[in-house]
Order: sequence, then C-alpha cells, then structure tokens
Amino acid sequence: MKMKKILIVLIYVFSLYSCSTEKKDSALQKEVQIYLDAYNKEFQKLLIINNEAQWKLNTMIIDNDTITNKIATLAGEAFAKFTGSKENIEKAKTYLTKKDELKPLQVKQLETILFMAGGNPEIAGEIVKLRIKAEADQTGLLYGYKYMFNGKEVTTNNLDEILRTSDVMNERLEAWSTSKEIGTTLKGGLENLRNLRNQSVQALNYKDYFAYQAAEYNMSGGEVMQSCNGMINDIWPLYRELHTWARYELAEKYKQPVPDYLPAHWLPNRWGQDWTALVNAEGINLDEALKSKSPEWIVQQGEAFYKSLGFNALPKSFYEKSSLYPLPNDAGYKKNNHASAWHIDNDKDVRSLMSVEPNTEWWGTALHELGHIYYYVTYSNPDVPIILRGGANRAYHEAMGSLIGLAAMQKPFLQNFGLVAKDIKTNDTMSMLKEALDYVVHIPWGAGVMTGFENALYSENLSVNEFNKKWWELVKKYQGIVPPNERGEKYCDAATKTHINDDAAQYYDYSMSNVLLFQFHDHIAKKILKQDPHNTNYWGSKATGDFLRKLMYPGASYDWREHLKNNLGSDMSAKPMLEYFDPLLVYLKKVNTGRSYTLPVKIN
Repeated sequence: MKMKKILIVLIYVFSLYSCSTEKKDSALQKEVQIYLDAYNKEFQKLLIINNEAQWKLNTMIIDNDTITNKIATLAGEAFAKFTGSKENIEKAKTYLTKKDELKPLQVKQLETILFMAGGNPEIAGEIVKLRIKAEADQTGLLYGYKYMFNGKEVTTNNLDEILRTSDVMNERLEAWSTSKEIGTTLKGGLENLRNLRNQSVQALNYKDYFAYQAAEYNMSGGEVMQSCNGMINDIWPLYRELHTWARYELAEKYKQPVPDYLPAHWLPNRWGQDWTALVNAEGINLDEALKSKSPEWIVQQGEAFYKSLGFNALPKSFYEKSSLYPLPNDAGYKKNNHASAWHIDNDKDVRSLMSVEPNTEWWGTALHELGHIYYYVTYSNPDVPIILRGGANRAYHEAMGSLIGLAAMQKPFLQNFGLVAKDIKTNDTMSMLKEALDYVVHIPWGAGVMTGFENALYSENLSVNEFNKKWWELVKKYQGIVPPNERGEKYCDAATKTHINDDAAQYYDYSMSNVLLFQFHDHIAKKILKQDPHNTNYWGSKATGDFLRKLMYPGASYDWREHLKNNLGSDMSAKPMLEYFDPLLVYLKKVNTGRSYTLPVKIN
C-alpha cells in the first residue's frame, strides 16, 4: 500500500549543502524569502484545487463521466503550469548560484522548486498537457474497469478473497486470469505515458523518467538499480528457502506434483507479492476474531493506538471527508479500491481512501495508512515550509506505515485489543514465517520485478511488443513464479499493477522502506521498550511516540542520510532485518533438507 502521490506533489529530497558563514537577514536572504513565501502560498492554493479534483476522480467514478475527468485535467494543468513555469525555473537557478549566501532551509526549498519543475517544465510545451491528460485517461480506465467472473461483475476484493481462500484449482485460475484482463485495455496508454513522461523530464536534462524519480534520493538511475540489487542479494538466501518451502507446501495442499517454479495462480496474491495467507500462525486467527467487529471499529482502534503513543486525535474532517469503507451495491458509482493516504493541502486536510472490511489484511492496512496520516499531521508544523512537507524521502513515508503494520501483528500488541487471548499458546516460528512471507517476499518483487521493468520501460525504452515478455522474464528470475497459461503480447500484465500507471518509476520505495522499518523497529524494541523485537507492544509507550515524532517532525527539510545517522547512528542497512529473521532461516534449512532447490544460490 502506498500513499497517493498526485502528479508531482511529492516532496523531493536533496542533500543539504554546508553553507559558509551567513549574514543574518541579508538583503539577498530577504529577497529570496519574499519569493519563497509567495511560491509556497500559490503552490498550496493550486495544490488544493488539484488534489480535490483528483480525489473526486478516485472516489466517484461514473461511467462516461467526462466532466470530472476534464476538471481533473484542467486542475493538473494549472498546477503543472505553475510548478514548471519558466519564471520559477529561472529564479530558482539564479538564486542557487548564490546558495552559499543563503540559509540552508532556503537552499532546500529552491532545490525542491527546481526538481518539481522537472516533472512539468514549461519549456516542454504541449508535452506536459498531453501527459496530464493521458494520466487522467489512464486513471479512468484503471478504476472504471468492470471485472467479470462467472458472468457476474465482481470487485478486486472478491478476486483477492478467492486467491486467499479457495482450494478449487479451476476457480483460482479463473480468478487470477480475470484479474489480468484489464491489462489489455491499458497497454496502449502505458506506452503513450512512457513516451510523454520521458519527454517531459528530458526538457530539463534528465536522462529519462526513471532517472528523474531517482534524483529525489540524490541518486542516479544506475545507483538505484545497484541499491536494489544489493537488497535482493542480502535477503536472497532466505527468499530461496521460502520459495522452496512454498513449492512443496502448495504442491501438497493442491495435491499436485512439486513444480520447479511457482504457478502464479497457486499464490494468495494477484502478483505474488505477499504470501502471508499461506500461514495461519497457531493460536492467532484474526479473521475469526475480526468477524464480529465493524470496519469502523478497525479505524477507530487504529486512531486509539496512535493516541496512546501521545499523538493527538485526528481532525474531525478526517472522518467527514475520507472514503474509508466499501461502497454500497446501489451507490451508482465506483471508487478506487487501492488503499491510500492523501494530504490535500499539505496542512490540516488529511484523508484516506480505503475499503475497510473486518479481516486481517485490512487490520494491518488501516494501521499502515494511519501511519502516513500521522506523518502528514506531524510535519505540518511552522518549522517546515509547505513545499517541504513530505517524508525525509519517499521510503521513509512507507517505512512509517509499514513499521506500524509490523507492530500491529505481534502477539502482545494484539492482546491489547482483545483479538487474541492473554494466555494464548502460539507458534512463534510460524508467526515469524508469516512476517517473512510479507516483508522478505516483497523485496524480490519490488526491487527486482517492478523496478527492473520500469527501468527497462523508461531508461531502456522497452519495445511495446516486448512488454509482457520482459515482465515474465523478471517475474521468473526474481520471484521464481511462472504464468499458468500463455501470456503473449496481447496482454500487459505489468499494467494490472496500479503503480505502473499512476505512481510510476518509484516502486523501489517499498523495498527500501522494508529495510528502514526493521531499523526503526529494532531501535524501538531494543533501545526504548527493552523487548524482544519479535514480541513487542508499542501501545501506551510515550517514549516510542517521542521517537516517532522526532523522525516525523522535520519532514523533507533536511537530507535523509543525515536524518538517519542523527536518529539511529547508522546508514540504511538490512542487518536488523536479517538478524530478525535469522531463527527462521535456521528453521527453513532444516525443513527443506532433502528438497530440491530451483532458484540459484546467488542472483546476478
């Protein structure tokens, strides 16, 4: 799940430059501050208009509704015109030639202004307008699609439920195949978006759109690929054990021969990115416990948890303006079912778009999305300018959400909510396995398949006639998964993933966030709570809340590497994650003794 990033509203993080001795309130600093104040004010005004239009586009989808689409397009164009204006580009460039005479926060804002302009440069002319319209059109196709299963219209939640629970192979195959049909309608739009996105950023001398998104981390596209390969290599021995375990466990479950690679429809997720439904940790069956709860209860308890850490109650407008629950059958319109968190005005107007139901998946998802919401609220403070109100980097935002998702599934935490008994006997190894089937399994998918495909799409200008071929090459290489039937170029299975269409070239954020979240969790467990990282309870810990607020408060106002070192004393590292799952690695090696491994010992 990922927070919604509308166009180039993302807050872009660059390294802070050390500055020479400053002349306090110099004439230049005053001049720059007047410009920045005016920029922030106009930015916020246009941001609200744009986000409101995008919100409606995602929460009230009506067949043949060209008006809403047109309004969203015009709002996007106005926002893009401002952020990409030649005047703002030239001013930011000019002021940055004298950055040593400016305050660090002023330099940070000017660099952010210049970076945001890269997504919508006026000098790209009609390309920007065409790209914005193409994105709105693709969104309409993506979320207005009718999924038909056994002659009846179904939602993606319905298809996901079949893949999580059904033991009927033909039913599973049909559900999986149904989920991929949408790709045929999105393929042409994806090719068009690739070309327009590349052309937009190339006007400001970025090599391509993938390189442009990587620049937020102050990295090149190649450096991002190296970082992703490093993460995959770090966790590969454990993933290889998980893959072998899954092949044998599923073959036994479905009474089939053990396959060399996992058939995609055997797995409990449309893309094989999350295998947690393969395990029901002994003694912890949240689906059963949550059956008696309402969707509203889940969201309310999520807020209660954050309040127990010392955070304030959510603003009343959050509940008034959010779209938190599934639409009734007679609603007369549809909505985007992908969970997301929205910061409409980069200030007090925070919302979430979800379709919460009382089950394990939505329990974790709701708490995850509230992590984003509280991050928004915390960095919306007087010390952080409007345009710097974002995560220290994109992965930080995901880490904040996923950190709480991890904590929300640990036994002592669940006991707080009465979801498991105080004296319950549990299989801790299975609990750890369930966690690995989420956090570890996601890295080859996110850092390997998604990032590899988007790098090929944007940086290597992948031919439209090879979209599906490349996709399944990467899926087999990194995930060890194969399609259950022929997937020719008629299909575009990559485009069935929301992010490929409307949150492009940055999916590696999730993989980086998984690494960061274990660093944060390790610190909280060992340094603050003095608890076993496998059995923590954040509930009521004001010291944990203080630590989280310290991480959240500055937003994007200074460099993420410096921020990490100041708060954790280290660079980004997978070491805490590997230490956390080391007992599981030992267990799986024992279980897999005598079984054949089909993934290579090392991956290139």
